[in-house]
Amino acid sequence: MTITVTTWSMEQTSAADLRPADGPEPPAGIRVVRAELPSPAFNRFLYTAVGADVSWTDRLGWNHARWQAYLEQPGVETWVAYERGTPAGYIELEGQDEGQVEIAYFGLLPEFRGRRIGGLLLSYGTARAWDLAERWPHRPPTKRVWVHTCSLDGPHALANYERRGFRTFATVTGEEDKQLVEGPWPGAAR
Repeated sequence: MTITVTTWSMEQTSAADLRPADGPEPPAGIRVVRAELPSPAFNRFLYTAVGADVSWTDRLGWNHARWQAYLEQPGVETWVAYERGTPAGYIELEGQDEGQVEIAYFGLLPEFRGRRIGGLLLSYGTARAWDLAERWPHRPPTKRVWVHTCSLDGPHALANYERRGFRTFATVTGEEDKQLVEGPWPGAAR
């Protein structure tokens, strides 16, 4: 199926650009924890559970070895928001050359959307992008945090990035072939 998709490339170029949501710490009942051990099964679960209804398909074909190799790269981090012990969403950071950190993936499981958890998780994850070099001593200090979001993402995604201080540096609209995915795995339509 061919659809029209607009993609916004956004960035922060200083840690001072970050505008946190509702204070520096998540509210009671919400914890954000780094998944320090590379786990292809866990990351694939997060990817499919968050991305199924917003057309995340590019990693569906990754096998275990490819997930493992990606997650073991120095500077790749997964931060997970939990509500009372249940995964609510995640943000995946990818440290890149020259002090750049990409927010590779960010989102919430559908049942946790619209409850202000997204702003908190994006604030916390972006702060972790800015201090990434503190956890990876061989990486240079972060000079830029960037992300892509598109018109297929949740209806509040672009505004959430803007409220957190991200600025658009490129906008592209084009036709894409998209595989429609129903639910987080085949046969799991909601």
